[in-house]
Amino acid sequence: MASAAKPKKQNSLVELVGIVVVALILALGIQAFLVKPFRIPSGSMEPTLQINQRVLVDRVSYRFTNPSRNDVVVFHPPKGAERDSENCGVEQPPGQACPSPTPGEADTNFIKRVVGLPGDRLKVIQGDVYINGKKQNEPFIRPSADCEFCDLPREITVPPGKYFMMGDNRGFSQDSRVWGPVPKGALIGHAFLTYWPPKRIGTL
Repeated sequence: MASAAKPKKQNSLVELVGIVVVALILALGIQAFLVKPFRIPSGSMEPTLQINQRVLVDRVSYRFTNPSRNDVVVFHPPKGAERDSENCGVEQPPGQACPSPTPGEADTNFIKRVVGLPGDRLKVIQGDVYINGKKQNEPFIRPSADCEFCDLPREITVPPGKYFMMGDNRGFSQDSRVWGPVPKGALIGHAFLTYWPPKRIGTL
């Protein structure tokens, strides 16, 4: 009886290892192609998202559709933006947002909100975004009128295939005002759900 039990235990162990391996492969595949968790690294999206809050990012939908205005998006910023410095791809005139990014992408991931779509005429006055001359309704922002890049009254036109990103914490966000619009190819996905901490679970 003892000799029959030993192979049975070995088979159970092999089955358990197989289940764990398959589960890991599925988890990695889901993260790589479908849904990816992301931790909020800074206060640039407050009050919407707090530091260390966790969100889920849909990596599929932007392969078939374009981002919408006010989507919260994870993306690779233009090369050099991760150094937290002025990094416009062209000479930036006074009173104007950066109209064009540097070539290439940074290795890091940022999370911001889409405020400008391709072809939009955009300016920022006292932290508020104006699109095609119309002030946008943005109840989710933490406004600021006195930061260095909160008053940019000279319009730019968002180039084709690019998206203008801004943090909700308007006085504490290095964003497209500084380093320019982001090409669609640099977008990782749409942050659609916050899942941690439990008291802040909800859709975005």
